[in-house]
Amino acid sequence: MNVALFVPCYIDQLFPDVAWASLELLEKLGCQVSVMESPVCCGQPMANTGCWDDARPLAESYIESAQDYEYVVCPSGSCTSMIVNHYHDLVGSSSEYEAVQQKTYELSAFLVDVLQVHSLDVSFPYRVGLHQSCHGLRELRLGSSSEVMGQEFSKARQLLELVEGLTLVDLKRKDECCGFGGTFAVSEEAVSCMMGNDRINDHLQAGAEVLTAGDMSCLMHMDGLIRRQNKPLKVMHLAQILAGRKPG
Repeated sequence: MNVALFVPCYIDQLFPDVAWASLELLEKLGCQVSVMESPVCCGQPMANTGCWDDARPLAESYIESAQDYEYVVCPSGSCTSMIVNHYHDLVGSSSEYEAVQQKTYELSAFLVDVLQVHSLDVSFPYRVGLHQSCHGLRELRLGSSSEVMGQEFSKARQLLELVEGLTLVDLKRKDECCGFGGTFAVSEEAVSCMMGNDRINDHLQAGAEVLTAGDMSCLMHMDGLIRRQNKPLKVMHLAQILAGRKPG
């Protein structure tokens, strides 16, 4: 299977081990993986602040680069959602873009829906709290939202349940926003921090030792609050746990 790994800019610059873990995990599961070199960003920061002319070349570059691969996998729900749900605002509709929409997957969705992973040779003997990001739930349907009636599901949780020794803790508000929201954390700093602390405290009261998610942006926001307050909680991306990393 010819798979491209699209590494978000903030992971490339700040959390490169998440990219390495994603690569190692996909290769371990039998994929032939190439790292997409262009574009360097999905364009979401620019698009969210109204700088569409700056975001458009990145969207065009992604669509062109993705043509060469059977699938493109991204370890970020927000970046994936930008690509599959919002590029039409930048480039319009075309057969090329529609093809890219069909082949671009967030990491957990690719593992569950395409590779149909039912077992993982990995152990992680820790108590883990799962943060399910807003983009993943509301735009990619990676899990069920509490405001929607129906059977509960979570693709990330399904994968974590395959990990030997891992205990998932029960949160009181399991799909609440962490408050990051990209530029929202800058324009509404106080509200963002209060929301982040609420999420952290929910994990702590549940007895979590590690807080995980499929979006490193959410984890970056909460990890900053955790470190500043010296709270006893580690932060790890889902890919790191599934690839066999241990808490640092």
